[in-house]
Amino acid sequence: MFTYSKSIPVYGDFDVVIVGSGSAGATATIAAARAGVRTLLIEKLPFLGGTSTAVLDTFYGFYTPGKTNRKVVGGVPDDLVAEMRSIGPVVERPNTFGAGTGITYHPDELKVAWERLVRRAGAHVLLHTTVQDVIRGGDRFEALVIATKTGLQLVRGRAFIDASGDADLCAYGGVPFELAGAEAPAQTLTTSFRVANVDMAQRKTVTKDRLHALMAEAATTLGYRLPRREGSDHITPVENMTATIMTRLNSFERNAAGAVINATDPDLLTRAEMDGREQALEYIRFLHDRVPGYGKARLATFGPQIGVRETRRVHGLYRLTKEDVLEARQFDDQIGLCGAPIEDHHDGDGTRWHYLPDDQCVGIPYRTLVPRGIDNVAVAGRCFSATHDAHASVRSMGQCMVMGHAAGVAASMIASRGGRFTDVDAARLRSTLRSQGAILE
Repeated sequence: MFTYSKSIPVYGDFDVVIVGSGSAGATATIAAARAGVRTLLIEKLPFLGGTSTAVLDTFYGFYTPGKTNRKVVGGVPDDLVAEMRSIGPVVERPNTFGAGTGITYHPDELKVAWERLVRRAGAHVLLHTTVQDVIRGGDRFEALVIATKTGLQLVRGRAFIDASGDADLCAYGGVPFELAGAEAPAQTLTTSFRVANVDMAQRKTVTKDRLHALMAEAATTLGYRLPRREGSDHITPVENMTATIMTRLNSFERNAAGAVINATDPDLLTRAEMDGREQALEYIRFLHDRVPGYGKARLATFGPQIGVRETRRVHGLYRLTKEDVLEARQFDDQIGLCGAPIEDHHDGDGTRWHYLPDDQCVGIPYRTLVPRGIDNVAVAGRCFSATHDAHASVRSMGQCMVMGHAAGVAASMIASRGGRFTDVDAARLRSTLRSQGAILE
């Protein structure tokens, strides 16, 4: 941690401080602020939503795959979907690979929906703000050093939620974590893009298998540089526009000293951002040349930032495992459910899928949100405590919202008395979540 040569002004004192406004952090903010505690949300981008608005356009995890299409996410996430529907159309559609019904939206409209719910809840928001360091006293975080347009400032808090995705807050504060890529391969990175002026009638004549065959042919015999050969495109709420998950970039490597680095490394991340846009243009060239319906199509937009699937996962009081997921285990302290398959975007041209038993779900234990070695910090979202394989299922944005909802409620329970996240009574937490519409069994 830094030694500062000058005093830093205090921005404010809050009961709950949340870092990262993605599906987990924004939901946590809404839940905590609705409970009446002083809540601050810190976000590095100029808008809320994280991956949900800067990378993707579809919520997965709300429904299970399988015959019954069972809904397993509720509460604050339902409020968000309702708010989106009040702004513009929302499309429910099957996932290309059978991972359950997705909820597809317009990312810019979702930015406004997140903002409305967060502001109505009474939370304070700081955009264009990054965390630079943690002030720690014993087993508690006392304050954060943040960088704003006016310079460094201090934010004091009673309870903190790390929803940064990368576990930045935990890393700065010395909380133990696993670096993705060090013990098991880290999932690849993806630059998303949307394409306008697509002839949808022609595009619908091409099956998934035919699209993948066209990709393989283009890459192996026609000179197109397509590292992933089974990418997908899908409809959006905008007529004649599709969105894609096609590009694939390596997310970890060894540096000159032999140490593993991943997308938390600024140099690797910078290269990936630029290489991802180049790669996206090659996929657009392929679509334009080889796929019916794309002959007159043009790039509409890149995602504002590259999609990162995993970087750091904290060591929590419980670590969710592959066996937990595939056996659909239930837990006494579970705060939500996940029916999404293990979706492992590994190096190479394919993706590994492992499905849960039909219509079944794994429970998400509250203990996976509570890091070891620190009293007043919880995590929510893709930095929760899980193995690489379990993480590849439960990282879906629907489940990130579930984790955020639980972390926000738990933080509100301990903030007023300066308690510990380990003090939260799981039965009381589960009862509160149920009363707010969450689905726990």
